Amino acid sequence: MDSAVQNALQDFTTRYSRVWEQLCGTHPASGELFGVPSPCITKTGEDVVFWQPQPFGLPGDLTAVERAMGITLQAAVHQFYTTQFAGDMLATFGDMPFTLLQVWSETDFTRVQENVIGHLVTQRRLKLSPTVFIGTVESDSQVVAVCNLSGEVVLETLGRKVRQVLSPSLAQFLQDARPRTL
Repeated sequence: MDSAVQNALQDFTTRYSRVWEQLCGTHPASGELFGVPSPCITKTGEDVVFWQPQPFGLPGDLTAVERAMGITLQAAVHQFYTTQFAGDMLATFGDMPFTLLQVWSETDFTRVQENVIGHLVTQRRLKLSPTVFIGTVESDSQVVAVCNLSGEVVLETLGRKVRQVLSPSLAQFLQDARPRTL
């Protein structure tokens, strides 16, 4: 399935990998993912893994989340989380640094689905409109998320109705994001 979100994510990942290669002379690296199996790993260092994206390769999408919550998720969210296996990527959007979350492995995909369900259950309990997180920021009280009603990418304050629209769509958000390294 080819989509604007998949194309934008693959383009961002290519740009991210190029930045790493230009600045560091290596594939992207992660100390946080050291010791965690993944089809993405190209090389293991002393306390770091180097990685390259790999095709998602699992059947299905986030329909388990939809069944658990009794809602239909934005197609963009399905596409975002099922395009590739990759490490999380550092980026900026405007002047906001953030980490773009990714699925690292088959096991990680299960964890991501569980976390999305937990996020949606909390929102339901607090009577907030549903969002699905796609990134983290320095503040533990905020996430970058896709609004499930509008498809907009928002900076969300967890547990509150406070949401700042960042982009009209996930594809546009990924196109406008700039890769960064440590």
